[in-house]
Amino acid sequence: MSNPAQLHTPEPKVEPFFDPATATVTYVVHAGRGSACAIVDPVLDYDPKSGRTSTESAERVIAFVREYGLRVEWLLETHAHADHLSAAPYLKAQLGGRIAIGEHIRAVQGVFRAVFNLGETLSPDGSQFDVLFRDGETFQVGALAARALHVPGHTPADLAYQIGNAVFVGDTLFMPDVGSARCDFPGGDAHTLYRSARKLLDLPGDTRLFMCHDYPPASRGPCFETTVSAQRSGNIHLNETVSEEAFVQMRTARDRTLAMPNLILPSIQVNIRAGRMPEPEANGVRYLKIPLDAL
Repeated sequence: MSNPAQLHTPEPKVEPFFDPATATVTYVVHAGRGSACAIVDPVLDYDPKSGRTSTESAERVIAFVREYGLRVEWLLETHAHADHLSAAPYLKAQLGGRIAIGEHIRAVQGVFRAVFNLGETLSPDGSQFDVLFRDGETFQVGALAARALHVPGHTPADLAYQIGNAVFVGDTLFMPDVGSARCDFPGGDAHTLYRSARKLLDLPGDTRLFMCHDYPPASRGPCFETTVSAQRSGNIHLNETVSEEAFVQMRTARDRTLAMPNLILPSIQVNIRAGRMPEPEANGVRYLKIPLDAL
């Protein structure tokens, strides 16, 4: 298998869709009008006050795909998100494509199957997804060559997707002035995240990196794209002068101060099912669980 740095393909076009409510960026990756495309980390809108879902964010993506005549081949999840619900099943119903995630989602399913006491309603085998990628596995988005890169640390199952000179890093890295993602979720580990970040920062300096989230300081608006060189020189947590031990000490101390994400309880139990909601009960209503004192 060739080195990830040697992945030769036409330069992909990348269209971002930023969701201010969750600070999440959904991407459509394609080669131009009429081409095949992949949708990365799609958002389903969810109001935690009412429990109401809507598809406004997904409809923006659908409108773009149809305007450009794109063919959806992939719905790519970087991990089981704790801050938004996935719109992958809705987009699949509207546009087609296969829902994919890393094969280590099984470990995450096993942990949260117990947390939510899902029993026989969830098989922790990844079968809810159409495709489970292995580390280094290659695939195509039409004419665009792509590769899955296992980058655990934030969770055990995180993947980055390299499509040509673009890498969709999930929650492994944030913009240089924001730093890195937390590692205190079940199965997370700061040592592992440091090594995953280094795996990405060993790519060529001009590699384009696309963030899953941005939490901008007051001095700027949301930004989602940077480069390996910019991260190496300027990432406040992971620049090339920061040792593994210094990072782990910083990350561990910082994580102790963080509250759980607002949507972790609804998000995780949906996203480990590939974005599918629980089956309706006898009254026709679907219910999510809120485990008390469990996290």
